[in-house]
Amino acid sequence: MTDIAVVGFAYAPHVRETHGTTNGVEMLVPCFQELYENLGITKSDIGFWCSGSSDYLAGRSFSFISAIDAIGAVPPINESHVEMDAAWALYEAWVKLVTGEVDTALVYGFGKSSAGTLRRTLSLQLDPYLVAPLGLDSVSLAGLQARMGLDAGKWTAEQMAEVAVRARASAKNRPDAQISGDVTVEELLAGPYVADPLRAHDCAPVTDGAAAIVLAAGDRARELCENPAWITGIEHRIDSPNFGAADLTTAPSARAAASAATGGDRAFDLAEIHAPFTHQELILRDELGLTDDAVVNPSGGPLTGNPMFSGGLERIGHAAQAIMDGRAGRTLAHATGGAVLQQNLVAVLEGRN
Repeated sequence: MTDIAVVGFAYAPHVRETHGTTNGVEMLVPCFQELYENLGITKSDIGFWCSGSSDYLAGRSFSFISAIDAIGAVPPINESHVEMDAAWALYEAWVKLVTGEVDTALVYGFGKSSAGTLRRTLSLQLDPYLVAPLGLDSVSLAGLQARMGLDAGKWTAEQMAEVAVRARASAKNRPDAQISGDVTVEELLAGPYVADPLRAHDCAPVTDGAAAIVLAAGDRARELCENPAWITGIEHRIDSPNFGAADLTTAPSARAAASAATGGDRAFDLAEIHAPFTHQELILRDELGLTDDAVVNPSGGPLTGNPMFSGGLERIGHAAQAIMDGRAGRTLAHATGGAVLQQNLVAVLEGRN
C-alpha cells in the first residue's frame, strides 16, 4: 500500500466569536498561507482538496461552496466535501491518495459556532423520528451519559474535574488556546451546574475556528517534510443512533476503530483525544486501551477550545506535529462526531528514521 503522511498542519486561533461572514474564508486564508510558506508550495501543487463543515452551523445550504473562495477560482481544483468533522475529510483524502490518482491533498475544516445556539443546532443531527422529538440538546444528552456513569460508579465528579485541570494546565503554553491556566479540583467543583451533573468545566467551550492539513504520498512526502508523520493505521466506526438501546457509558465504535487502526499495539508517546466533555475522555481512555499514565492531550484538547468541524482534524494535526517536531515517535489521534460519542475515527501516526 502507498505510504501516506501528514507533512503540514495549521489552525486558526481558538476564539469565542469571530467577526465577519460565516463561510470560514477569513479563518481559512491564513491557514492556507501558512502551509504554502512552510512547505514551499502553491495552490497548483495540491492534487486534491477535501473539506469538512456543516450547513446547519452556517445556516444556509451549500455553505462550503462559499468557503472555496479561500482557495481561489483559478486554476480549477479537484475538490470534495463531507458534512461532518474534517477528520473524516482527511479519511477521504487518504483514500484518494491510496488510489495513486494524486500524490498530495489539502484537508480543511471550519465552523463558526457562535453564529447560533450550538447545543440546539447540534440536536438537528439526532434521529428525526425517535430522538429529536424528545427536545434534547447536545449538552443535556451528554449530561445523561455522565449521570449514568456516576450512578454506575464508573467515574466520579472529582475524576471529571481532574481531566479539566490537566487540560487547562497543558494549554498554558499555547497563546491561541481559548481556555488555559492553573485551577484546582475544588475550585471547579464549586461552580454551578449547566446540565446536572455537568458544570462549565466539563464542557468544551463554544469556539469559532478552522484547521488545515497537507497529506502527501511516498517520495513526495519526503520532499516536503524532513520528518513526515506517516499514517500507519486509520479507521472509523459508528454506533446505533438509538441511544436507548445502548450502554452510553461505553463507546463500542471507538474500541472497534482503535482495534483496526492499531493492530493491537497500544504503545504511544502521546494521544490526542477528541472528547468534548470530561467524562467522555474517561470513556475513551478505556475504549482506546490507553494506560493511566498515558500522555493525553498535551495540546490541551477540546476542553480548551473546540472549533466545530475542525476539532477532530486538529487532534490529528497536533498528534502529527509532535512527530514532525521530533517530540514523539508514535502517536494516536482520535476524532468523534454526533452525540454521546456516536461516531469515532482513530489514526495511528509514526515517524521513521
